[in-house]
Amino acid sequence: MTTMTLFNNYYPYGSKAFHLLVQSQVDSALKEDIGTGDLTVQLVPAMQVVSATIIARESAVICGIDWVNTCFKLIDAKVSIDWMVTEGERVQPDQVLCKIQGLARSILTAERCALNFLQTLSATATATRQYVDAIAGSNAQILDTRKTIPNLRLAQKYAVTVGGGHNQRLALYDGILIKENHIAAAGSISAVMQAALILNAGKPIQIEVENLDELKQALDAGATSILLDNFSPDLLRNAVEINVANGKKAVLEASGGITLKNVREIALTGIDRISIGAITKNIQAIDLSMRVKI
Repeated sequence: MTTMTLFNNYYPYGSKAFHLLVQSQVDSALKEDIGTGDLTVQLVPAMQVVSATIIARESAVICGIDWVNTCFKLIDAKVSIDWMVTEGERVQPDQVLCKIQGLARSILTAERCALNFLQTLSATATATRQYVDAIAGSNAQILDTRKTIPNLRLAQKYAVTVGGGHNQRLALYDGILIKENHIAAAGSISAVMQAALILNAGKPIQIEVENLDELKQALDAGATSILLDNFSPDLLRNAVEINVANGKKAVLEASGGITLKNVREIALTGIDRISIGAITKNIQAIDLSMRVKI
């Protein structure tokens, strides 16, 4: 089974594109935070050297190490960071994540941006892993959506992959997703599907349907990827049966109203993919802290 284009297709981990993405996001965040200068840090002696630790205050899947490293390095390349955990590792409350050493002013100026990235991306990775674990043993995949934090979409899409999930299209340029408003504006499912095929954009085409009749129309129109919006488990099973009867021509994806309580039941209906907006838009930042000592 294939998913839509993955984050790693554009930004392979460790590649120049990945590093430029991280640097761009961190640079923007630091400029937003520091502005014309960090006033408070001037209260600390300029040459004071300190050590610091970042500590997890709750269980989490860690994500965002490259963003943290870049926060400190863009402020002061001489700051050293020794990580005690790896990207994607599960950690427990009060576990030390890394040890940092360098000028106090540098460390204190970078602190908040570094923690913001780490707590946010770890939150997405942690939420994703919970859903992935919940459907273990099924044939379904967990996918994200475009419901992301503005200006952090690509970072969150990366965090989803760290958590064991997969990416839906990264953005509007990355695939065609025909929703109910597109169908209404185009006139019908058959008309909008025909237009999508004629466009020949070289990108995946997916169409959203809201009932079994629309599913049949989509299949008849040549759809090979169909989003089943707010289908009950029983309707999802019916949709799978219809798809099988049609030669299993389409990848079926469930979306809408999905929680940790019902995701396994949905996965066991036989659908291929489950997209969940909550793993990027309804997250609660992981509780982290940094402690400094001379």
